Amino acid sequence: MKKILLIGASGFVGSAILNEALNRGIEVTAVVRNPEKIHISHPNLEVIKADVSSSEKVAELAKGKDAVISAYNPGWKNPDIYQETLKVYPAILKGTKKAGVNRLLIVGGAGTLFVAPGTRVVDTGSLPEEIMGGVKSLGEFYLNTLMNEKEIDWVFFSPAGNIKPGERTGNYRLGKDDLIVNDKGESSISVQDYAKAMIDELENPEHHQERFTIGY
Repeated sequence: MKKILLIGASGFVGSAILNEALNRGIEVTAVVRNPEKIHISHPNLEVIKADVSSSEKVAELAKGKDAVISAYNPGWKNPDIYQETLKVYPAILKGTKKAGVNRLLIVGGAGTLFVAPGTRVVDTGSLPEEIMGGVKSLGEFYLNTLMNEKEIDWVFFSPAGNIKPGERTGNYRLGKDDLIVNDKGESSISVQDYAKAMIDELENPEHHQERFTIGY
């Protein structure tokens, strides 16, 4: 049985990953800011309230795990989302390495995906200004930190442009650095299919020290 540390397990994406992992018989230590937001109980689930801005705390919680999955998000309405993302994600990375865990899977953003040669989603002007702090900071962490990280086996899994509640269809496409769109030019994925693909990557790793993406 695989054992994982899941950071941000009560959020929109994190909770979908939590359900998928538990349904596959994975033992999950779920780290959250607000444990009361976890509404399920399961023999393979332990819920812990912790501050993951401390690399020492992350290392303590990750010790002995097969992998760390991070769906950390300071909150889209958090006025300090830019600064907090760039503070916390390096701590998660450092703590994972300090724990001796070699696999780190990160819920990425779509902002750094390419829509045309040399043009990323974040450059198109199509994103609402109120989310740009979170989009830019996560993108900067990926481009400036993760892409230079050679010590552990990380992945940055970018969703489609629109990730929403839906069905677990298993019928989607995976890509690398380009935004996946359908024949109507739409880029979307259900959070359930995203979670399935994330746990597939956990159980059968196919991407190493790189980003990949998903879409219909």
